[in-house]
Amino acid sequence: MGSNGFMSKDYALPALKENVDVVEVNALKVNVGDTVAKDQPLLEVQADKAALEVPSPVAGKVSRILVKVGDQVKIGQNYISIEAGEAGAAPAAVAPKAAAAPPKAEAPKAEAPAASQPSSIPAPKSAPAAAPAPARGVAVEERTVRPIVASPGVRRLAREMGVDLSQVAAQSGSDRVAETDLKAFVKQIVTSGGAGSSGGIAVPSLPRFEEHGAIERQPLTAIRRATAKQMSLAWSQIPHVTQNDLADITDLEAYRKSTEGKGPKITVTAFVLKALAIALKEFPSFNSSLDLANNQLILKKYVNIGVAVDTEMGLLVPVLKEVEHKSVTEIANEVGNIAERARARKLDSSELSGGTFTLTNLGGIGGTGFTPIVNWPEVAILGLSRGRQEFVPRNGQPVVRLLLPLSLSYDHRVVDGAQAARFLRRVAGMLETPLSMLLHA
Repeated sequence: MGSNGFMSKDYALPALKENVDVVEVNALKVNVGDTVAKDQPLLEVQADKAALEVPSPVAGKVSRILVKVGDQVKIGQNYISIEAGEAGAAPAAVAPKAAAAPPKAEAPKAEAPAASQPSSIPAPKSAPAAAPAPARGVAVEERTVRPIVASPGVRRLAREMGVDLSQVAAQSGSDRVAETDLKAFVKQIVTSGGAGSSGGIAVPSLPRFEEHGAIERQPLTAIRRATAKQMSLAWSQIPHVTQNDLADITDLEAYRKSTEGKGPKITVTAFVLKALAIALKEFPSFNSSLDLANNQLILKKYVNIGVAVDTEMGLLVPVLKEVEHKSVTEIANEVGNIAERARARKLDSSELSGGTFTLTNLGGIGGTGFTPIVNWPEVAILGLSRGRQEFVPRNGQPVVRLLLPLSLSYDHRVVDGAQAARFLRRVAGMLETPLSMLLHA
C-alpha cells in the first residue's frame, strides 16, 4: 500500500490491434516514481509493423515497470504497477474481501504475482489448488485418448505431411484411419484456406543443430514475425508467376538530373509510381482482389500503392493513397517523407493498410532481377533492380543505354501471361518516354 492510502495494482496490456497477440517493447515513456495522468503514454510497442503507444489506464504513481525494451509481451500480460490517485481507480485497500482476510495472510497475498505472469515463487503449501474437480455432468472422463489405428504406410505418410492422425480420426469419426481419410483431410485444409487456417498440418520439428556445433538463438522481432506471417499467407494462397522486362530510362535519367537543384529531389521511384498509377487505371484487374468465397473479382476505383522500405527493424510497406491524382513532384515528396517516418518508427497502422498494389525497389543495393512475393490480398507487385548500361542497337549501330530491370509478380488466377506482358510493357513504355506521363495530372 502506498503512502497515500492507495494500493499498488498491476495492469495488463490491453488489445491494441486486431489479430495481434504479442507486441515488442520499443521504448519506456515513464520511470518508477513518476506521476502519470490517465491516458498518458506509458510504453511504445511494435504491433505487427505499426508502432503504437500504450496509454495509462488510471492516474497515479508508477510503482513498478514489469517489462523492458526489447521484451516480447503478450496481450493480457501485466506490464506495469500503478498506485492509483484520486483521479484514477478506487483504492484497492477498501475492498471488503481484503479487509476480511486474516492479517498474516495479507502480506503474501499482496506479493503474489498475477495469474497471467510466470513466477519462480512456489505456491504456499496450504493452497495446492490445481484444476478444480469437474462438476457432475461434465463429460471429462469420456475424453480419454483412444489409440488411433492406422497402417505403417499411413503413419509414415502422415509424418511426412506433418499431420496429426488424431485430428484425421476426429474428422472421419472413426479410430481407424485409412489413406483415403488422410488425403481427404489434407485436401480439405488446402481448399479451405491453407495450413494456417486449420492447424491440422504441423510445422516439422527442426534437427538438433547444436549437435553439430555452436548455435545462437535470436528472438524474432515484431516486424519480422509479421513479415513471416504475411509472406507465408501470400505464398500459400497465390499461384505466383513473374514477368521480366527492361525499360530504357536513359532519357528519363537525363531529365531527372536536369531538375537537380531546381526544387525537391525527384527519384526514379517517383516516376515508376506515376507510371504504375496510370497503368493500373488502364488495366484494372491488376488493381483488384480475388474473392473466391463469392466467386467475384473486386475492382478498386482508387490507386493506393505500397512502397517497401528497408529499415533497421525489417521491411515496412507504407501506403501512398490516391496516387492517380498526384504529380511526380508530389509523389517524390510523399515517398521521401513516409520513408523517413518509417525508419523512425513513426507510422501508424492506417498508413500501413489499404494498399491495392505494391512496389519494391532493390536498385540501390544491386541485382539483375528477382521474384517479389505478391502482398495478399493484392494480386500483383512490381520489383525494380539496379539500372545497368548496355549496348543496344539504334539505327543499325550499337549505342550505350541505361536499362532498368522490371520484375512483375502476379496472381495467375486473376492475370494471364499475355495481360501481364502488356501491363509491364506499358509501364516500361512510359518510363522510356517520361514526357508522356507528365501530361497526366
